Amino acid sequence: MTAWEQRKLGSIAASFDYGLNAAATEYDGQNKYLRITDIDDTTHEFLKSDLTTPLADLAMSADYLLEEGDLLFARTGASVGKTYLYRQYDGTVYFAGFLIRARIGESADPEFVYQATLTDAYKKYVAITSQRSGQPGVNAQEYADYQLMLPSRTEQQQIGMTLRSLDNLITLHQRKCQYRGLYEYLSWEQRKFSDLTDRVSIQSSDSDLPQVEYEDIVSGEGTLNKDLRDKEGGKTGIKFYAGDVLYGKLRPYLMNWLYPQFNGVAVGDFWVLRATKCDSSFLYRLIQTNNFQRLANVSSGSKMPRADWNLISQSFFAVPADHAEQKAIAKSLAELDSLITLHQ
Repeated sequence: MTAWEQRKLGSIAASFDYGLNAAATEYDGQNKYLRITDIDDTTHEFLKSDLTTPLADLAMSADYLLEEGDLLFARTGASVGKTYLYRQYDGTVYFAGFLIRARIGESADPEFVYQATLTDAYKKYVAITSQRSGQPGVNAQEYADYQLMLPSRTEQQQIGMTLRSLDNLITLHQRKCQYRGLYEYLSWEQRKFSDLTDRVSIQSSDSDLPQVEYEDIVSGEGTLNKDLRDKEGGKTGIKFYAGDVLYGKLRPYLMNWLYPQFNGVAVGDFWVLRATKCDSSFLYRLIQTNNFQRLANVSSGSKMPRADWNLISQSFFAVPADHAEQKAIAKSLAELDSLITLHQ
C-alpha cells in the first residue's frame, strides 16, 4: 500500500463550473436536464422518472454538457452537499443552475473522489460550511477547499471500484427486499411467538463448554469480542446448542444477542431460544426487528429492567409460511450485514 497524502479538492479538479440557468420543458427523448431532485437520496443514482429537457439553445449550451467522470455538487437548499457522479450510460445530460460541476483531473480517480463525498467527514464539512444567515449553501471555492486523503491513482481506482461494487450489491439487495415485500408478503402469516420457539432452561456448569456473558458480545452486532477458549470455565448458566438463539433480557435496549454455531453455556440474564416451528436463522433476525425490540423494552423495573416473557411469548409476529423463504431472508440479511461491515 502506498502512502496517502492530504489534498484539497481544488488541487485535483481541472475546473469548477456553475450550471445552466434555463427553464425546463417536456423531455425530448434525448437531452436530459439534471436537477438535484433527479438524484435518488439513497442510491445516488439518476432517476428515470419526471425527466425534462432544458428550454434553451442546446448548441449554445455545450459548456453545460456532462462528460464521463464529472462530479456534481448541490450548492444550496435542503439538498446542499448532495453529490452525483455522471456516467456515460446516463446519456446526454445538461446540469442545472443550482449545481456545481467539478471536472476531476488526471491525478485522481473520479469514482474514488465521489466515494469520499459519501463519508461522515464530508457530511460534517458540509454541515459546518453551509451555515448561512439565510438559506444554507456551499459555493465552488468552499467545495474546492474540502480536503481528502488520496493514495496513488492505481490504488484509488481499486478502492473506488470495490466501493462501487458494494454500493451496487446493497442497492440490488434493497430492490430485492422491496420486490419481496410487494409480491410475497401475502404468503406470510401472523404467528404467536411461543408457537415459534421454546425457551430452554437446562442449567450447566460444564467447564469444558465455552461460556458466553454480556461482556463477550458486541452490542447490536451479534458477534463475539474475544476468543472464548481463553476464558476460565465452571460458571453456572443455561446450556445451549449450535443454532439456538441467545437474547439478553436484562436491559434489552443493550441489544445483547447471539446466534452461536457452537455448544456452550449462557451465563447471566439470557433467554435461550430454540426454534420449533420456524427456521432458527430467521428467529435470530426476528428478535432484532423494531417490533420485537419495542415489546422487549416494555419491561418491569427501573434500575434493572428485564424483558417480560409473558408479554413477548403471547405477542404475534409476521412470519413467512414457507421455511425455505424464512431461511432465504435470513441468509440475505446476513450477507447484507457482511457487505455493510466491509463497506465501513
